Amino acid sequence: MTAPCWVIHLPTTLTSLDGAVILAAALRDSLDHVTAIDFGETTLSEEDRQFLRTRIWCDARLDGAGRCRRRDDHDGPCGTMAE
Repeated sequence: MTAPCWVIHLPTTLTSLDGAVILAAALRDSLDHVTAIDFGETTLSEEDRQFLRTRIWCDARLDGAGRCRRRDDHDGPCGTMAE
């Protein structure tokens, strides 16, 4: 049996989705070397509606090059460069 993984809930004082996305991207860019964090699975939610989550990144598997780092709703092909 595999041990369960844990999720860290990190409340902010941000009041807009765009601001939260910018912060999530900054955290991913500065902590990307920490292998215990799965930034591809990052979601955001309003404080009082945490059951409604907004996925941030596409995270689709790429041919031998990791996972897509573009926004979840991106146009065009997947890629390793963040938007």
